[in-house]
Amino acid sequence: MLTWANLVTVFRLLLIPVIVIALLSGRRTEAFVLFLAAGTSDALDGFLARVLKQKSLLGAILDPLADKFLLDTIYILCAWKGYLPASLAVLVVSRDVLIVSGFLILYLFVVPPEVRPTLLSKINTTFQVITAALVLAGISNRFLNPFFSLTAFFTVASGLHYLYLAFKAFPHRSENPSPRRP
Repeated sequence: MLTWANLVTVFRLLLIPVIVIALLSGRRTEAFVLFLAAGTSDALDGFLARVLKQKSLLGAILDPLADKFLLDTIYILCAWKGYLPASLAVLVVSRDVLIVSGFLILYLFVVPPEVRPTLLSKINTTFQVITAALVLAGISNRFLNPFFSLTAFFTVASGLHYLYLAFKAFPHRSENPSPRRP
């Protein structure tokens, strides 16, 4: 169901190509302002979903995907432009591909997983957003290096945590397996 909250999420998705055009055109400040608008829309869609009681399965899936598309796009383009280390972009995108792939595997073959970020994932997202905002704002890499390191750490840690949770979701083998037939 397309709710007001979901419409705000769709707006955030539509901002992504505009941010891409701004970055590719060398208009970093414009990309920064658009990124702030996208971040505001992320807060707004959650607020609307709660206040208007419009939480939906579509929103629960669409909102985190919009966040991943936005951040992954920014990290890829900023690495390509030399604004941040390519290795950091690879970590961020790889983690997201791992999470989305794991979700699909669990959903299709095991049991539909609950769509809810962990505390570690929220910390990771906070560092990814702050780092992306600082990079887009044109802050010196000398100041950004600690943010690059912390973002890399939390990206790996949260990725491993989700991997652990995914393996826990698979059915366990019996402690006493039945004997094989000859």
